Amino acid sequence: MTIHIPDDYPAVLRPSAAWPELAGRAEVVYFDTLPASEDELIERIRDAEIVLNIRSSQKFNERVFEACPRLRLISVWGTGTDHVDLAAAARRGITVKNTPGVSAISIAEHTLALLMAVARRIPQVDAATRAGAWPRGQSIQLYGKTCGIIGLGAIGRQFARIASGIGMRVIAWTMHPKAGDAIVELDDLYRTSDIVSVHLRLSDQTASFLGAREFGLMKPSAILLNTARGAIVDEAAMLDALASGRIAGAGLDVFTAEPLPEGHPLTRLSNVVITPHCAGITPEALEAGLRMAVENIWAAL
Repeated sequence: MTIHIPDDYPAVLRPSAAWPELAGRAEVVYFDTLPASEDELIERIRDAEIVLNIRSSQKFNERVFEACPRLRLISVWGTGTDHVDLAAAARRGITVKNTPGVSAISIAEHTLALLMAVARRIPQVDAATRAGAWPRGQSIQLYGKTCGIIGLGAIGRQFARIASGIGMRVIAWTMHPKAGDAIVELDDLYRTSDIVSVHLRLSDQTASFLGAREFGLMKPSAILLNTARGAIVDEAAMLDALASGRIAGAGLDVFTAEPLPEGHPLTRLSNVVITPHCAGITPEALEAGLRMAVENIWAAL
C-alpha cells in the first residue's frame, strides 16, 4: 500500500507520533514543501490511490481528479473540506474523510483569547506600557454582555460553554439546530449581540455570509470574532465597518487570502487583533487530528 502526502509544509505530520504507525504500515511518498501550482500537485499524486492531505491551500478539483484516475481516497487533516470538490469526488467514487471535532477545544479557547485581546486592548496597552506610557481605563468588561454565536457545531458549542462560563449571555443561530437548541432569528442576533462569533463551515451557502447589510445591523460597540474561514465574511465590507467605526473591533484567525499578504489593510487597523490561522494547532489538537487522519485511512480501507 502506498500513501501520497503532497504538502506537509510546515512539517507537522513527519515529526508527530502518528508518523511511525503510518510509515510502518505503508510505503509513503512524502513531500515537505507545498506544490507551487496545480500542475505540481497533479505531478505529485498522479499515480496515487490514497492521499493524506495536510494543507487546505491545495485544491482538489475536477481537473486534478481527471489527471489522477487511480485516486480512491483523500484523508484530510482538519475539519474543513472546502478545498475539495466533494461533488466531483463523489462522481468519481473518491471517498473523502476529515477530522471533525478534534480541534474544538483548542479553537474555542483561541476564540476566547482573541475576544479578551480585543476587549481589553491587550496588544495596544502592552505596546504603550513597554514604551513608557501608563494607559488605563480602556478595557471592556465582558460579564453580562451578549455573545451571539453563529454556527453550533463542535467548536460553536464549546465556545458557547466558555462564554457562559465567564458570565456572558449566550444566544445562537445555526443552520442545523438540534432538539433543545434555543435559536434566535439571525437579524436579531446581529442587532442585540455585543460579540458576534462565527463558527460556520465554508460552503456555497456561507461564502460572504456576513456582508455590508449584516454589519449595518450590528451595534457600534460590537466585536466580531472569526476563527472559521475568512471567506465567510465579506472582507471589503468588514474593512469598511472597522475603519469607519461601524463596529468596534475584530479578532481574526482566518482571512480570504492566506498567508495574509504583506501590507494588507487589516494590519494597519488598531482595533483588530490577528493571528495566522493557528487556533487549532496546539500540541494536543495537532496529535489528535493527525492520528485521526491516519486512522481514517485504515477505517476506509
